[in-house]
Amino acid sequence: MKKIKINRGKVVRICNWLSLPLQFLGVCLLYLVMEAICRHSLYEAVSYMVGSKLVFLYNAFLIFVTTTLVYLTRRRIFARILIMSIWLVLGIINGVVLACRVTPFTGPDLKLVTETIRILNKYLSVGMVIVVIILFLLLIAGLVWLAIKAPKYQGKMYYRLNIPLVIAAAASFLLVTNVALKERVLSSYFGNIAFAYEDYGFPYCLGTTFFNTGIDCPNGYGEDLMQEIVLSTQTGEETKIPEEPVNVIFLQLESFFDPKQVEFLNLSEDPIPNFRRLMEEYTSGYFRVPSVGAGTANTEFETITGMSLHYFGPGEYPYKSILKEKTCESVPYVLKGLGYSTHAIHNNEANFYSRKSVFANLGFQTFTSEEYMPDISDTTPTDWVKDHILTDEIVKCLDATEGADYIYTISVQGHGDYPTEPVLEDPQITVTGAENREKNNYSWEYYVNQLKEMDDFIQELVDTLAEYDEPVVLVMYGDHLPTMGLEAEDLKNRYLFQTQYVIWDNMGLEKKDVNLAAYQIAAEVLDRIGIHDGTVLSYHQARRGTKNYQVDLEALQYDILYGKQYVYQGQEPFMKTDLQLGVVPITFTGIDEVSEGTYYINGENFTASSKLEINEEVVEDTIYLSSTLLMVRDVKLEDGDTLAVAQQSNSPTHRVLSRTKTITYDAPITEPGEEPAGTEQPSVTAQPSVTAAQ
Repeated sequence: MKKIKINRGKVVRICNWLSLPLQFLGVCLLYLVMEAICRHSLYEAVSYMVGSKLVFLYNAFLIFVTTTLVYLTRRRIFARILIMSIWLVLGIINGVVLACRVTPFTGPDLKLVTETIRILNKYLSVGMVIVVIILFLLLIAGLVWLAIKAPKYQGKMYYRLNIPLVIAAAASFLLVTNVALKERVLSSYFGNIAFAYEDYGFPYCLGTTFFNTGIDCPNGYGEDLMQEIVLSTQTGEETKIPEEPVNVIFLQLESFFDPKQVEFLNLSEDPIPNFRRLMEEYTSGYFRVPSVGAGTANTEFETITGMSLHYFGPGEYPYKSILKEKTCESVPYVLKGLGYSTHAIHNNEANFYSRKSVFANLGFQTFTSEEYMPDISDTTPTDWVKDHILTDEIVKCLDATEGADYIYTISVQGHGDYPTEPVLEDPQITVTGAENREKNNYSWEYYVNQLKEMDDFIQELVDTLAEYDEPVVLVMYGDHLPTMGLEAEDLKNRYLFQTQYVIWDNMGLEKKDVNLAAYQIAAEVLDRIGIHDGTVLSYHQARRGTKNYQVDLEALQYDILYGKQYVYQGQEPFMKTDLQLGVVPITFTGIDEVSEGTYYINGENFTASSKLEINEEVVEDTIYLSSTLLMVRDVKLEDGDTLAVAQQSNSPTHRVLSRTKTITYDAPITEPGEEPAGTEQPSVTAQPSVTAAQ
C-alpha cells in the first residue's frame, strides 16, 4: 500500500485561505452548544436552529464579529479559544441561572460583578461550587498554557487589510441588525424576557440588555420643555387631607387573572367568584401590564412610581439598574410627605428582585418579608408561602401607627413553574380542554386551584377591612398572566399584556369603571380620595388622554431619573429612607442557661429566621420555639461575649438581613463545686432594637 504523504505547509496555507468560513462554521457549532446549555436540551437547540434559521445565523454572526479581533494578533489560536471560552462561560452561567429562576442572565447581572460571583453561592451546592472552581482554574491554566505554547501565525500581518476587515464586520453587523429589526426577525421590546431569550437567542438578548438600558434623551429636552410639562399638570386642584385620612392599600396578586378568558379551558367551577363579585360592585376594569408570564417587579415599579416601562431598554428591570443607584419619585414618597406611614409586605424572601435595597430608594419606611413573619409553614406544593398570612400582616401595619398608612403588598402564591404532574390529591376544581392533558391540564388544574385559595384570601381580607374602624381603599390586581405559554389568539380579549383590577373601599366611593395601565392606577386611586401631589401623579391626573401624553411622559421620566431634574429645580428632593425590616421591631432582652450548653433566648417578635449571633458568628442550629423564645444547644458562652439576634435570609445565600443591638454576656459567678444557677439572667448593657445589617 502506497503511503499517503500530507504536505503540512500546504494544509496550513489552505486553512489560512479558508480561515473566515472555517471560523464561522466553528462559531455556529459553538453557538449551538451554548443554546443547548441555555435550553437544557440539545433537541430544543436543534429545533430552534432549524425553526429560526435567520435568528440563529444572526446570533452566530454576532459571535463571529467578536472573533474577527483575532486577525489583529499573531496569537490567533489562543485568541480564538479565549473569545469562544468567554462566550461559552456566559452560556453556562445563563444555563445555571435558568435552572434555578424564571428570568435569564441579563446585562445588569453582568455589569454587577459582585452579584455575578454570588451566583455560585446562590444557585449551586457546595460540591458543585468546588467543581466549578476546579473547572475554572483548569480553564485559566489551559489558557495560560495556550498563551505560551500555541503556535503563532507565521505569515505577513496585513494590518491595512485586517483592520478594515474588523471594521467592516462590525459595520455589517449594525446594518444586519437594523434590517432584522425592520423586518421583525428581531424585536427591540421584550414583554417577557424569558420568552425573548428563547425567541431571539442568548447573545442578542444579553447584548441588548447590557447596552440598551435606561431612557434615551428625548428630542428637544431642556429646561423650557420640562417647565412647560410641569405647567400642564397644574389643574388648580389642591390636596385636602380630611380629619380622618384614608388608608391606601395595594395588593399585587401573583399571576392572577380570569382563566375564563382562555378560549380552550373548561373549568368545573369558577375559581374567582369573590373577585368577580367585587368587580361588579366596585370600580374595576382591565389592567394593562408591562410583561407577560414573568416580570413581577416591573408591574410593581409602574404601580409604585407611575412610570412606564415602555421607555426603558428591552427586558430591563429598573430594580436591577437605576433604582440600585438612586432614589425615585414614588407614591410612598408623596404620601410620606403628607404624613402617611409607608410599608411594604411580601410573603417571599427579602432579597428577591433586590427589594431590600430598592425599597429604601422608593420611600418605604418598613418592609416585612417572609423572614419577619411568625408563621410561613403553610406553603403550596411548589413551596411558595400561601397568601392568607398577608391579612394579619396588613392589619399589623395599620395598627402600628396612629396616622394613615400606605401599604404595598406583594403576593406570591400563584407563582410558577406549574407542575406538569398531578400534585393535588383531591383538587376542588378540575380542568379539561388543553390539547396536552398530561402537561397543560395538570398545570392549569394546579394553577386554578391556587387561584381559588387566593380568591378566598381576597374575601377574608375584604371582610377584615370592612370591620376596620378607619377609612380604607384597597386596590387589587394581577401582576401578569401566568407562565403557560399563552398566545393572543388563546384569549377572548386577544391581548396578553392585560389582567384585571378592582378598587374596594369601606367609604362608599362611586363606582367608576375604566381600563387603566399599571402606571396610571395610583394616580387614579389618589385622585378619587382627593390627593393631587407629586409631579408624576399630577401629570397622569391632568394629562391622561391628552395630546402628546406619552411623548411628554417619556421626557418627564428621563428628566427625573437620568436628566438634570429640571422639574425639581435641579435638586434631588428625595432622601433614601432608613428602611426598617419588619413592621414590629425584634427585641432581644436576655439569655438564660437552662442546662450546660443549652440556653433560652428571650425577646419579642422572633420568627423561624431568627438566629442567635455570638461574637458576630451565627448559630445556625438556633431553634425557634415561639415569638418570645429561641433555644440553642451545645453552645459555650464566655464572660464578655457579645450576643445579638440576627434575622437570616431565607434565600440560599443565608445572609444576615438585620440584627438587634448587642448585649454583653455576664457569666454567673459560682463557688468551686457549685452548680451554676439554671435560671439566672445575665446583665444587659443596652436596650436592644432591630437595625438593618450593613
